[in-house]
Amino acid sequence: MPFKTYLLETRPQFLTLSLVLVILGTSMAFFYGVFHPLHTLLVLIGLLLVHIAVNTLNDYFDYKSGIDLKTQRTPFSGGSGILVAGELSAKKVFWFGTISFILAVPIGVYFIFAVGWFLLPIFVIGTLFVFFYNTYFAKIGFGMPEFSAGLGMGTLPVLGIHMILIQGFSSSALYATIPSGILVCNLLLLNEFPDVEADKIGNRKTLPIILGRDKAAVVYSILTLLVYVWILVGVLLRFMPPFTMISLLTLPFAFKAISSSFDYADTSKMIPAQGANVMVVLLTQFLLGVGYILARAI
Repeated sequence: MPFKTYLLETRPQFLTLSLVLVILGTSMAFFYGVFHPLHTLLVLIGLLLVHIAVNTLNDYFDYKSGIDLKTQRTPFSGGSGILVAGELSAKKVFWFGTISFILAVPIGVYFIFAVGWFLLPIFVIGTLFVFFYNTYFAKIGFGMPEFSAGLGMGTLPVLGIHMILIQGFSSSALYATIPSGILVCNLLLLNEFPDVEADKIGNRKTLPIILGRDKAAVVYSILTLLVYVWILVGVLLRFMPPFTMISLLTLPFAFKAISSSFDYADTSKMIPAQGANVMVVLLTQFLLGVGYILARAI
């Protein structure tokens, strides 16, 4: 199959998240006086490979469970559509995702030996989320599908990047990574709204299924606002530098996403909500990174 098909299978538009996570983690390390270009590049490559594995294996398991055959696809949810269209076989997609993860392993091993064994728990938890999200975490409810995504593709990557670069742990840095977890949790949460009926087929227990979409929209709204409150409190408590308040510039996108999330039955309104949510997730973290750089440079 042509390269373009495999590229589309990775859902490249969503890989931007990995870049933003690396920017934030690197900026936090820069704030502490550390910048290591080679390690930053290796981290970016490793995280992109893991993200590709997550996207492709998610496609594989959704297809095998029948979810993708029933899902209402939007530009932001519903999978790549490659398997449903028959452009790649399920076997090829599975091995594409698995090999992508295997290629990331040597990078993780290098950092464990070069930086420290304290990174091992982060890598182990990340591995569990990659391979058991669809088969386990997405099916146990209690907010676990969303929480595991936020932890595995938000908080832990940023914290791990920071720890790799400064070669240690900082409680202030841990505090600063919580917004990333909440934002990525919300990224998945809002994208689950159009997939409720399809996700039921795959026995998933997402918040929109467990709570209903009205209550899930309330949860989404609270979590979105919590991000900004968390940042403000972090600045007041001196866990985060004042310049990180530049991230509050994304509030208009947040209000748009919140107000539109209650119109989940109207696809024409839900898609703009998803788009605004993506802007909140990416821009808020990017601006947090800018804030850390400014705090160090000025």
